[in-house]
Amino acid sequence: MTAINGATSRTKAYGWISPSVNGSTSAHRNSPEVDDIYSNRFELSQAVLYVERLPNSVQREHVDVGYHLTALYGTDYRFTANKGYLGSQLIDHNYQYGFDPVLEYLDVYLPKVAMGMNIRVGRFISIPGIEAQLTPFNYMFSHSLLYSVDPFTDTGALATIQLTNQWLVQIGMSAGHDVAPWTVDAKPSVMGCVSYTTKTVDDNFYVCANGINDGRYAYNNLQQYDATWYHKFSKNWHVATEAYVMYQRDVPSVFGSIAPERNTNGATCRLGLQTCLAPEYAMVNYINRELTAHDFLSFRSDYLNDKKGQRTGVNTKYTENTLSWNHWVGSTVQIRPEVRFDRAWDRKAYDRSTRQSQFTFATDVVYHF
Repeated sequence: MTAINGATSRTKAYGWISPSVNGSTSAHRNSPEVDDIYSNRFELSQAVLYVERLPNSVQREHVDVGYHLTALYGTDYRFTANKGYLGSQLIDHNYQYGFDPVLEYLDVYLPKVAMGMNIRVGRFISIPGIEAQLTPFNYMFSHSLLYSVDPFTDTGALATIQLTNQWLVQIGMSAGHDVAPWTVDAKPSVMGCVSYTTKTVDDNFYVCANGINDGRYAYNNLQQYDATWYHKFSKNWHVATEAYVMYQRDVPSVFGSIAPERNTNGATCRLGLQTCLAPEYAMVNYINRELTAHDFLSFRSDYLNDKKGQRTGVNTKYTENTLSWNHWVGSTVQIRPEVRFDRAWDRKAYDRSTRQSQFTFATDVVYHF
């Protein structure tokens, strides 16, 4: 790929193949844990191809244009699938393996606006958060519970403006979370973020309101308010912390006569109600230690309160703790073994609601090309 990309202009093609394996105390499914949702299995999690041209944003002389296309195949398609983008593979058929065109967007860089502005139009990753569904861009193989239930992608337009060396703002509009603009669930939704980095570059604070509209129930129509903090202690130690509150209004009750949309859960409303407000709260912290140029350790502590069970299917408080080792073999292969313990505190939520806790050992291998 280096030779191929070197022979072209600024358009590059690259990607990765990521098989994974896990052992679990659950016999059927590890959910709400992701990405290793299938218990005690070897799977092809992701096979991904990127084609992109990055806009030249390190100059102030001229407008520049870039674009990005991503194709994903594997079991992880279920965590990026959108209603309207081949989503019937998951929503109607619940296939184990599937294909998703995860990202398709155009970037236009305008150097004369403030200290530079990028306008992104198309389908892009939902903006807040530490984690991303595309596997190399995470500290660990598995995802936090916080990430497993929040929005994944949006289709719309997003402007990112560098005001000063410390301040950056984002503002945009989308069709809503995880839905295409041409679906009946699409709703005009606004997003806005503010990022502040200290002059020492030891701290970054990133606050977002994401996908905000009337909040009425629709497919993944989550109203999300998110805050992220990164702190660097030294060259080798840093922490990353994120917290959010999300909700939907008028979610169908599991005790009522209104059926929720396919591939979604109803809410555990008070008896006698047909619909109710369904909120969830979550927080995650990563402690990261670089050992060598090819090795680092991460420890994750995670909390999710799915108040009405609308995101996980069980109304309970969850905690999760994971220890992970990330090792690079040369410059093309990553190995990421981890041990993880999950607990549902109010009722049984694991292994099809037969267990209150779950222990997993898992690893993936990411081959970059």
